[in-house]
Amino acid sequence: MAGLLAVSHAAPAHADLKLCNASDSRVGIAVGYQDAKGWATEGWWNIGSQACETLLKGAVPSRFIYIYAVDYDRGGEWAGSNFMCTHDKSFAIRDVRDCQRRGYRRTGFFEVDTGEAKDWTIRLTDPEDAGEKAK
Repeated sequence: MAGLLAVSHAAPAHADLKLCNASDSRVGIAVGYQDAKGWATEGWWNIGSQACETLLKGAVPSRFIYIYAVDYDRGGEWAGSNFMCTHDKSFAIRDVRDCQRRGYRRTGFFEVDTGEAKDWTIRLTDPEDAGEKAK
């Protein structure tokens, strides 16, 4: 009887910003951050219930990341008091000033402190589960 040999190769560590949707709804996600070129917002990622998605590939660009999420199934949002620009359709917007004058929405994002980690996963939970959690 011939034996089977399983060989696995260690993959290089990837540093990414991920978001896991632990809620019971499909959500739309927008992310804001500051990098070497200044402030930026990007969206929309549509993430199903109990699913994860990579929002930004590579090292997390700044200690503080900003998230805005819309609950597609039940209505409502995960929002905060850090205002940045969004758009109804897919977007990548530079700068967070004068959103409305530039034809964008002024949207309140909540802040996530990554502690300067290069790899970070945000866990979005139902409001009754105490809101957003990061790990």
